[in-house]
Amino acid sequence: MATYCLTVARLQLALGQGARRFHVAAALNAKAKVSMSRFEPNSYINYDNLRSNIDIVRKRLNRPLTLSEKIVYGHLDDPAGQEIVRGRTYLRLRPDRVAMQDATAQMAMLQFISSGLPKVAVPSTIHCDHLIEAQIGGAQDLQRAKEVNLEVYNFLASAGAKYGVGFWKPGSGIIHQIILENYAYPGVMLIGTDSHTPNGGGLGCICIGVGGADAVDVMAGIPWELKCPNVIGVKLTGALSGWTSPKDVILKVAGILTVKGGTGAIVEYHGPGVDSISCTGMATICNMGAEIGATTSVFPFNHRMKTYLEKTGRGEIAALANENQDLLVPDSGCHYDQIIEINLSELKPHINGPFTPDLAHPVSDIGSVAEKNGWPLEVKVGLIGSCTNSSYEDMGRAASLAKQALDKGLKCKAQFTVTPGSEQIRATIERDGYAKLLRDVGGVVLANACGPCIGQWDRRDVKKGEKNTIVTSFNRNFTGRNDANPATHAFVTSPEIVTAFAIAGTLKFNPETDFLTAPNGEKFKLLPPTGDELPARDFDPGQDTYQHPPADGLGLKVEVNPQSNRLQLLEPFDRWSGNDLEDLQVLIKVKGKCTTDHISAAGPWLKFRGHLDNISNNLLIGAVNVENDAVNKIRNLLTGEFGGVPDVARHYKKNNISWVVVGDENYGEGSSREHAALEPRHLGGRAIIVKSFARIHETNLKKQGMLPLTFSNPADYDKIRPDDKISIVGLKSFAPGKPLKAVIKHIDGSSETIELNHTFNETQIEWFQAGSALNRMKELQK
Repeated sequence: MATYCLTVARLQLALGQGARRFHVAAALNAKAKVSMSRFEPNSYINYDNLRSNIDIVRKRLNRPLTLSEKIVYGHLDDPAGQEIVRGRTYLRLRPDRVAMQDATAQMAMLQFISSGLPKVAVPSTIHCDHLIEAQIGGAQDLQRAKEVNLEVYNFLASAGAKYGVGFWKPGSGIIHQIILENYAYPGVMLIGTDSHTPNGGGLGCICIGVGGADAVDVMAGIPWELKCPNVIGVKLTGALSGWTSPKDVILKVAGILTVKGGTGAIVEYHGPGVDSISCTGMATICNMGAEIGATTSVFPFNHRMKTYLEKTGRGEIAALANENQDLLVPDSGCHYDQIIEINLSELKPHINGPFTPDLAHPVSDIGSVAEKNGWPLEVKVGLIGSCTNSSYEDMGRAASLAKQALDKGLKCKAQFTVTPGSEQIRATIERDGYAKLLRDVGGVVLANACGPCIGQWDRRDVKKGEKNTIVTSFNRNFTGRNDANPATHAFVTSPEIVTAFAIAGTLKFNPETDFLTAPNGEKFKLLPPTGDELPARDFDPGQDTYQHPPADGLGLKVEVNPQSNRLQLLEPFDRWSGNDLEDLQVLIKVKGKCTTDHISAAGPWLKFRGHLDNISNNLLIGAVNVENDAVNKIRNLLTGEFGGVPDVARHYKKNNISWVVVGDENYGEGSSREHAALEPRHLGGRAIIVKSFARIHETNLKKQGMLPLTFSNPADYDKIRPDDKISIVGLKSFAPGKPLKAVIKHIDGSSETIELNHTFNETQIEWFQAGSALNRMKELQK
């Protein structure tokens, strides 16, 4: 590091302080390349290529660029020829790397195996974090998961070894924390098979959540398509202090933009307030940007990121980024499509929920709001951690409150759980005493995994259907998401507010103003939380949980037992017949919110993520049927009887009846899970017609040969009845920008025709015609 910095200084003296940074960076790169990570010593950071592409695009557009534009356009496959219009054109991009969590990696690797390619074309990793159920405590839960999921872990490890993919074993931590600690760096473009991949934006990256088929494209070396994002600017002024935390920034933004306000846009934070937020705090804000539908979120490179890189053993990357800082901040005078301004000095602690992450309340108001709405005031469980809030700083601030309570003889009134984000975080908070404080106040430290945040929680303190309140530092709080209980009122907030509520045991407690009572009767207030941004003694890496892929895995085998109920090799979907889709039966007309949790539930279903036929037994079981306001109860139009959604779909498929789903606004919001697109295709679905789609789900449907269509007139949703048949016409002349028609055939013999919009481009139409994107990839290999 000293040699590197000395070289920089000498070059600046030789070139003059006014010389372009390009010359310094170019000279340094000629002298010594810097690896993307310690795990991939032969894959190098290429700021020169990023700079070259940015220069080409800036000259073409003849205007200043936002930071997100620099990084996105800097990864264009053809910067000189690519048409670039925000919100309209599709960009062909070359991401630097791919990351996959174990639940989605199964299907992604099965698809990659089907592609017939020998090895991934870009650095890629698999992270085992989704299949560990929280039940007793970290060590016991991890051991049980290793036993229960042995077949899946062996498949992922062997597939990783054969195809050149790094493998992070169970217990290593949550994918997004591992990426931040090891792989993220300013200016990188990474795609990940999880909707909270944008977490990496806290380190100046463009990290985008995608489905497995998109990951396969990038791993195959094919340019990846993304609709050119709009850019929402969030200008931060002032500084965070007291009880206000980075989480409150995104809770406030979610309240402003709602769950679909960021759709089709990158959220770019800027302004003088940025420097008051830690690197991991910035990651928290970017992580939960997924809940507003944003493509991703990003912060500009600053000294906080530089310090974090140095503290996580990446000093060379920090120095190189510092020399190329002009690439990693927005141009002066750049244009945002929308601007939101937040004064951090005036921002108050927030809590959002229940049942949706955009229902924002100041913490000071939540007690009275809950009382007014009949929400349970008693906090049954407080849960801190998850990929959103499990940094060293988060744990330290929570531990500072635990110590205050313990010093007064108090423990948590509510149950309290702690989820470390990584093995490195777990080992470091154990060493530094934070874990002990959190245990002593009543907490249970869970495994380094997703756990309750994604429904991997064997909760036993309340019965299903019993109304109760939980408060978490997670990112998402849809109905039944955490514990499969639709009556659980889940609220999301910062770890410090969760800890305060767990100690007090009620939503009626405002930690900024209210007093607690010690066992001796003494009244006292909690002082605002404090915590070091990074450990003074460096991080303790803990156990080594990484498996390097061998240099050559060609001779290795990946076995999938044909009798397995966890894994199933994929069969290609059928090609389009060349005709219009006639008489599609309406399977279900969905009422209201329909997230990917409603379409393909997680929790206990995660075990089947590698077996398409078995996972399809959860298709739309959480969606509300407009006909009877019931879930998983629809009319079978062949028998006249009511049955579960997957059962009726299977019956239709068996009788060669294709079907369609009709839905409401922001259909498919939430997770990146492509199972929500694979399942309807597998069970005979051909189209999904809704008022609007969430970005990732719409793309996933296209990838699997489905038709995601939207009403030209949203009021036409009301014209469709649950027992209708729909013909989609105009497919023989299917073209970008040209609407299709739907002929709605009612059971009384009448019919009406409506117009349907789509966002297919020419390549995506080829996916539909071939039956799927994977089918089209194979066609192009011939």
